[in-house]
Formats: sequence, structure tokens, C-alpha cells
Amino acid sequence: MAFEQKLHMKQGQGETSYARNSFVQNEGQKRMKPLIEAAIADLCPGTTLLPTKMVIADLGCSSGPNAVALVSTAVEAIHNHCHQFSQPPPEVSVLLNDLPDNDFNLVVKSLVTLRRSSSEPPIVMAGVLPGSFYERLFTSGSLHLVFSSNSLHWLSKAPDELTRNQIPAYDIDEHTMLERRPMVLQAYAQQFRKDFTRFLELRAEEMIQGGRMVVSLVIRDSDVITPEYSHLCEFVAQILSVMVSEGVIDKAKFDSFHLPVYEPSEKQLREIIQDEGSFSITEMQVTDPFVDLDSALVVPSRFSKVIRAAFEPIIVLHFGEVMDEFVKTLEHHWSFVCSLQDEHAKSPRLMAILSLKKA
Repeated sequence: MAFEQKLHMKQGQGETSYARNSFVQNEGQKRMKPLIEAAIADLCPGTTLLPTKMVIADLGCSSGPNAVALVSTAVEAIHNHCHQFSQPPPEVSVLLNDLPDNDFNLVVKSLVTLRRSSSEPPIVMAGVLPGSFYERLFTSGSLHLVFSSNSLHWLSKAPDELTRNQIPAYDIDEHTMLERRPMVLQAYAQQFRKDFTRFLELRAEEMIQGGRMVVSLVIRDSDVITPEYSHLCEFVAQILSVMVSEGVIDKAKFDSFHLPVYEPSEKQLREIIQDEGSFSITEMQVTDPFVDLDSALVVPSRFSKVIRAAFEPIIVLHFGEVMDEFVKTLEHHWSFVCSLQDEHAKSPRLMAILSLKKA
């Protein structure tokens, strides 16, 4: 099975599942709400009749309480618009997408609840579509509104330049890793450009003229990467490198580990969108998803569950059942709240929220 088909968040509803540990992602979704409402207002201006049918898709929906949050926001916005302008509601189709190993059992239950609770506008079809959003998913010119929340920093794969040539992305020796970093980051930047360009091209084929898209993803705060800066994947690699030094995991396995994650800069995002040419940026916000979180949510024991929920499947796929030791190592090395705050201050992980319109 292709590697990307094995990529998914931690399944189920257990203590360490993504469903129970996605509060950071939830904060990002809340910040998307005004842009979704504005997109609905643009698609359904008050001076003209609404379209009779609307198709809404969420790409990278994952599972748990966040899975239907964005489409629920859109349906509510359509309802409010109909009420405000006394217009007949359109028929709405809601489609949720993620990779095949996503926990779609939870997603389907959420969709059933959403459909039953929606009387106006009526949701006439609600369904899931397994597959990569770096491939064609929908028929041409069928989508009115598309979302992707906290997903596009995940690449289709690790850069071929590194995996094919067996070039480690990380190293237990910090000096060696820093020397190699420019080449590694360049390979990741090229893969991100290729993937994000492909994502835009595909959605342009699938969306109606003037269709709207609201997406969010993790970015870095500057084009300049200092030696102190740590990418999200480097943060995970730091924990794994300690486990190598302690003999818990094999160094050869560590050297062949490449997380398919890249945090672009705001400038890179704008350049790729402009170069691809199918969409114009209606609005772009850059926020810190941690700023409004209760400090109790970022203590090491809680933070380790967030990391585990997102990365356990891919770590276990490569290293085997090592997650208990991974969590123990993480909590030991980040054992005080201030150290987590210092880490975030040194390498802030910001969230870019973009509202795009098909040109």
C-alpha cells in the first residue's frame, strides 16, 4: 500500500486519540469561521437568488469533533443568509475527504447527526470520499465551497531527493544536522511547491467559476531560518534522537526517517498561489493558535498527547511500537511549562488562514 495511504491521525476515541487531542486544531477552525461566512456571502449575494444546489467539501477532515465543524459552519451561514434575505434555501451536498486509513466510522456518525439536525437548508447528500487531495477527487465544475483545515503542511511524500539518495533529514549530532539543513530544507521546499501547486490545479478543475476555498496550515514566522529555529518535524526528531542515544531505537532506522511535513513561509504561499494562477487571495490571516489556549493545555503531559495523536501512526509504521517510550522521553526533556513556552517563543508555529477565489 502506498505510504500516503498509511498516513492518518491516531484513530478511535481513546485517551491518546486525535479525537480527544485536537484542541489546537479546533482553535484554528474557530478562526476560519468569519472567512467561511464571508465566502458564503460572496457566493450568495443578497441581490440575486441563491444557486439551487450547493456542494461543499472538506479535504483532510480527519475524525472526531472537528470533522464536521467547518461544513456545519457553512450550512449555518447559508441558513442565516436565506433567512436574512427571505430566499429559498438551496439543496446542499456535504462531502468529507481524507486518506483511506482515516477513522471514517466516527466521521459517518457525525455526518448522520449533521444531516438529521439540518432542516434548512436541507442536506440532501452527505458522504465520505477516501483518497489523497493531491489527486482528482470530484467531477469538473461541481464544487462551490472547499475547506482544508490544518492539513496542507502534510506533503504527499518525503522529498525523493532525500529518500532516493539515502540522505538523512536529521542527525543525533546537532552540528551535522545544522550543516545539512539548507539542503534538506531546499528539498522539502521543492516538494511543498510541487504538492501545493498540484492541489491548486486540481481544485481549480473541480470548482465552479467564482468558487471559494478557505484553507489553513501551519507556517513559520519568517523567510529567514536561524540556527535556533526548529521545524515541527525537527522537534519530533529531537525526541527520537535521544531515544537513539539511549539505545531504544536503531540509528539506521533513524537515519532513514523522513516526516512528510513542511512549514512554508507566508511569502512562499503567496508566490505559489500567484505562480499557479487559478486563484486570487481574498484574505490572508496569520495567527498564533496557542495564544488563546489555557496554559493547562500546554503542560508536557497534555502536549505529549497532542504530538502522539498526530504522529503515532507514522512513527509506529517506521520504528515499531515505541510510543510509550517516545512520550516518556518527551515529557522528561520538556518537563516544565516554561520550557515549552521557550520552545514556542524560539520557533513559533503560526497558522495561516487563506480565503481564495477561483479566478
